[in-house]
Amino acid sequence: MSLESDDWSVSDLDLGAYLRRIDYSGPTQPSEATLTALYRAHLAAIRFENLDVLLHGRVSVALGDIQDKIIFRGRGGYCYEQAQLFGAVLERLGFGVERLLARVGPDGGPARPRTHMTLRVSADGGVWLADPGFGSSPPAPLSMRRYRSGSPQEVDGWVYDITPDTEHGAEVWKLREYQAGEWVTLHRWDYGKVQPVDVVLSNHYTSTYPDSWFTWQPVIVRRDPDAIRSILGRGYTVNRPGKEKERRELTDAEFAEALTGEFGLTLSDEELAAIVAAPTGHDKKPAAGVAPGT
Repeated sequence: MSLESDDWSVSDLDLGAYLRRIDYSGPTQPSEATLTALYRAHLAAIRFENLDVLLHGRVSVALGDIQDKIIFRGRGGYCYEQAQLFGAVLERLGFGVERLLARVGPDGGPARPRTHMTLRVSADGGVWLADPGFGSSPPAPLSMRRYRSGSPQEVDGWVYDITPDTEHGAEVWKLREYQAGEWVTLHRWDYGKVQPVDVVLSNHYTSTYPDSWFTWQPVIVRRDPDAIRSILGRGYTVNRPGKEKERRELTDAEFAEALTGEFGLTLSDEELAAIVAAPTGHDKKPAAGVAPGT
């Protein structure tokens, strides 16, 4: 494959190793079916997690470092890592990919910073939002054509829509989820061109700003088709469509077991001990726009 520009270091991707990491052996030609199958396999294999912020005080968003961490070391990552990795995979396979930076959180209040990375994907006349790194990501890509008719999109019992709006004098598009009888905005974006340096800046803010969720508690999410299982600090939550959330507090031992068991992360004994000893965030409240999609 020939790339006119490789600003996102797509040629550095080990595509075969990625496909083995997500246990995918299906079709790879650009199509809606391929995109959906790859996306679902990605979510099944790769967890949303911020543990490098707690372990090292930083997260690299260079593609070489991302693939070393996620593909070869059995870790997960948060939005900048997962969106860059999945975007590189799709470009290598011939999909059209546009990187987007979004503002996270419900409607109302002051303007929020762009602290989330997501993808606009095109192939064979279709356009989709692929959002593998949101934590509570939709379980499949969502059509970006259907917003024109205002049609909700149901996937595995979860209901979403993508709708245009105006906020703070700017035209934006919103990803919304139907929760408990009302529409809740998850994030919104515009189509200003995103460069790699923009992701570096946004990642630096998200991983170092003192009021960011990611700097003072572990955040780990497992996104299954029928449930979102998450840990924030020591709070363990299971969210299923149309049902009450199940919540409980984990002991340190249960937390450590969940990381390598239920959430399937590969961690050394030293890393696991350091994460267990890290702050749990019980005395903190997040600033607007720097919370994960959980």
